[in-house]
Amino acid sequence: MTNTGITVNHWGLGRARVRDGRLLAVDAHPSDPEPSPINGNVASSLNGNARVRRPAVRQSWLEQGPLARAGERGREPFVEVSWDKALELLAAELDRVRQQHGNESIYAGSYGWSSAGRFHHAQSQLKRFLNVCGGFVRSEGNYSYNAALGLMPHVIKNYREMVVEATRWKVIARQVDLVVMFGGIPARSTQVSDGGIGRHRASSDMRACAEAGVRFVNLSPLRTDAADELHAEWMPPRPGSDTAVMMGMAHLLISEGLHDQAFLDRYTVGHEQVREYLFGETDGVVKDIAWAARLSGLDATRLAELTREMAANRTLITTTAGIQRADFGEQPLWMTVTLAALLGQIGTAGGFGIGYAVNGSFGSAGRPYRAGSFSQGHNPVENFVPVAMVADALLRPHESYDYAGERMRFPDIRMVWWAGGNPFHHAQDLNRLRQAFQRPETVIVNEMNWTSTARHADIVLPVAAPEERMDFAAGKYDPALLPMPALAHPPGEAMTEFDIFCALEQRMTDDTRFSEGLSGDQWVERLWEETRTEARKHGDELPTWSEFIAGDIIELQDPEPERVFLSDFRANPQASPLPTPSGLIELYSQTIAGFHYDDCPGQASWLPPRGISNGDCKRFPLQMISGQPATRLHSQLDNGDYSKSRKIQGREPVLIHPDDARQRGIQDGDVVELFNDRGRCLAGARITDDVMSGVVFLWTGAWYDPDFAAPQQRDRHGNPNVLTHDLRTSRLSQGPAAHSAFVELCRFDGEVPEIRVHSQPEFRG
Repeated sequence: MTNTGITVNHWGLGRARVRDGRLLAVDAHPSDPEPSPINGNVASSLNGNARVRRPAVRQSWLEQGPLARAGERGREPFVEVSWDKALELLAAELDRVRQQHGNESIYAGSYGWSSAGRFHHAQSQLKRFLNVCGGFVRSEGNYSYNAALGLMPHVIKNYREMVVEATRWKVIARQVDLVVMFGGIPARSTQVSDGGIGRHRASSDMRACAEAGVRFVNLSPLRTDAADELHAEWMPPRPGSDTAVMMGMAHLLISEGLHDQAFLDRYTVGHEQVREYLFGETDGVVKDIAWAARLSGLDATRLAELTREMAANRTLITTTAGIQRADFGEQPLWMTVTLAALLGQIGTAGGFGIGYAVNGSFGSAGRPYRAGSFSQGHNPVENFVPVAMVADALLRPHESYDYAGERMRFPDIRMVWWAGGNPFHHAQDLNRLRQAFQRPETVIVNEMNWTSTARHADIVLPVAAPEERMDFAAGKYDPALLPMPALAHPPGEAMTEFDIFCALEQRMTDDTRFSEGLSGDQWVERLWEETRTEARKHGDELPTWSEFIAGDIIELQDPEPERVFLSDFRANPQASPLPTPSGLIELYSQTIAGFHYDDCPGQASWLPPRGISNGDCKRFPLQMISGQPATRLHSQLDNGDYSKSRKIQGREPVLIHPDDARQRGIQDGDVVELFNDRGRCLAGARITDDVMSGVVFLWTGAWYDPDFAAPQQRDRHGNPNVLTHDLRTSRLSQGPAAHSAFVELCRFDGEVPEIRVHSQPEFRG
C-alpha cells in the first residue's frame, strides 16, 4: 500500500509517496503555485547507489593512526566498521586532539544548507556538541554574499537586515516604471529559501510587475538571468565590468545635471570625493560613457539613453548576489548605492536592492516571528576563519592575514569535522583544496552520500535524510510553518546527527549538557512549544504538536506587505539614522579608507579583474561564469534523477556561444574539456546564443570527480571550481571571487570516462 505525506526542503513543499518505508517519489504540493522540480531528485538520491550506509574509516588512518599521516585522502579505499568501533575511534581522537593541541586546533567547517528543519540542522548539532566539549574554530561569513556582509555595514547597514527590509514586489508593481538589473534576477535561484519555503511567490510577483507595465533591462552575460515573461531588454556587459558601467552612468548624470544634488546633500557623505573620482581629478581617468562602453562592450549610445531613462522615471536598480563573487566584488555593490543616490530615489519604491533572488522570499514576504531553534550554546574559542579561506587556514597555520581592518592569525588545525555541507562544491581551486585537506591529522565527515567531501575524510558517519526523521521547518524569511514527519526508514545503519552526538556524549562523559536528557523527538516538540509561545505574543494561537505534525502548511502574514527599503530614513534621517559613523549613506567611508587596502579603497573604485590585469585573458580567452543551476540546490542530490536528466553524456552542461563553438569545431552535445593553469574538467557542450560571445557558463554543483591518471587530475564531471582561483574579493571581506575565471576549451576526442562519484567508493576488509 502506498502512503502519502508532506515533506519540506529548502526548495519548498512536496507530497511524498512511500511504500513499506521506502520513498517512491516527491510530487508537487497542491498549495504551491509554482513548485520546484528539484523535488524530482529526492527519492532517487536517497535510494541511490551513493548513499553512505555504514560508518567507514580510511584504510591507512585506521591501520596506522592519525599521526602517521599515511596515504592520501581522496584516493584511498575505506573500511566499513561498526558504530561501536566508529564511536570508540571518534571519542579517543577528539580527546587526544583536545589534550595535545587544545580546542583551537578543531575546525568545525559545517558550512552548507543541510536540512531545512529547525532541530535536525547539521551545523547546530555539531557546533553544540563541540561547544560542550570546549569549543572549536568557526567559519565566518558565507559564500553567497560575503562581500555585502563585509561592506554594507560601512555604507548603509547590516546586509541581513537589508534582505528582511527589501522593497516588496507588490509595491514595485504599483510605483516603479523601470527595473535595471545588473546580473539579472535569475528565476532559478528563487526556487530556494533558507530553512524552507511554503509558497513560491517570486516569479509570479515579478510577472505581475511586467503585466502592470514595469519595464525590465537585463545587464548580464546570460540572457536567461531574466525570465522570458519579463520581456526584458538584454544588454550583455563583459563579466567584471559592472562597476565601470555604473560609473559611466554616474558620470553622465552629473555632467548633464540629471543627478539629485539635494538628496546627496541631505542623505549622504562623500559625494564630493565621488565626483572628483568620476571626473578623473584623482587619477587622471575620466569615467564617462565612452570609457564604460570600451570596458564593457556595450553600445555607448544605448547606455547613455538608458541612463537618461533612469533619471526620467521611477527606477529600481538591482544587483544580483553573483556579481560580488568576483575580483573586487565590493565595488559593484558600493557603486550600486552610489548610482542610486545620484538618482535621488533611495527610500522610495525605486532606489536599489542588492540580492533580489538570493532566496525565494526576497522582496516577496517576511516572517512575523522566529520559530524555536536548537541552541548551539557558547563557544569559548574566539578564533575563526573567514569562510572562503579554509584552504589558506589549513595550508598556512600561524600565518597572519588582513580582514575587515584587523590583523588576524590562522590557527593550527589538527582536526576538521564537517557536517551538512560540501567544501568540494563551495570552495575555489579544488586542486589546492585537495592539498589543504591532506594537512589535518583527522578529517571527520557526516554525510548522506559519498560526495567528494566524504571521500576526502578519515571517518565517515552515515546520517539520515530529512524525509527519514521528524522535524518542522520555518524559513528564515518565509511566512510559513511546515511539518516534517518521518516518512521513510534510513538505509543501512544511518542515524540522525542528534543520536550520533548523544552516543558520543554517553561514551565520553557523564554530563548531559548536549542532550539535556531528552530524545530527538522530545526536542522537536520542545522547539514547537517555544514557537507557540512566541506566536501568542503576536496574537497567533498555533495547534498542538500532535495536530501540527499530522496536518499541513500553516501560513502566516507578512508583517510588512507595503515595505519600502529605507523609507523611514528618507522621511527623517535625524529621527531614523543609519548605523554608519555619520548616520548617513557613506559614499566615501573614512573607516575603510583608514584600512589602506589597495583592493578596497575608501569609495567605489574601478579595479579591473585580475585575469585582465595579469594577462591571463590572452592565454585563456574565455571568461567563465559558474552560476546556481535550476536542477538542484548547489550540489545537493546531484545524483538524483532530475539533476542527471539535464546532463550531457553524464557531464554538467556548459553554455557556449555559437561563434565560440564554431571557432573550436564544437558541436552541440559534444564532450568538451575546459582548462587553465589551475585545472581541467570535462563538460557537455550546449551551444546557445543565450550566452554572450567570449563567455562560457558552467553550472555549479556537479560532484567533483577527479581522475588521478589524467593531466591536472582532471575532473570527469564538470565542476567549475577546478578552474576558479582561490584569491578573494578584497582584504575587507575576504569573500570568494569565483566569477573571475579565464579558461580555454576544446572538443574532447578521447574515450569519455565513466562518472564514479555517483557510486560507492572502494572498500577493503
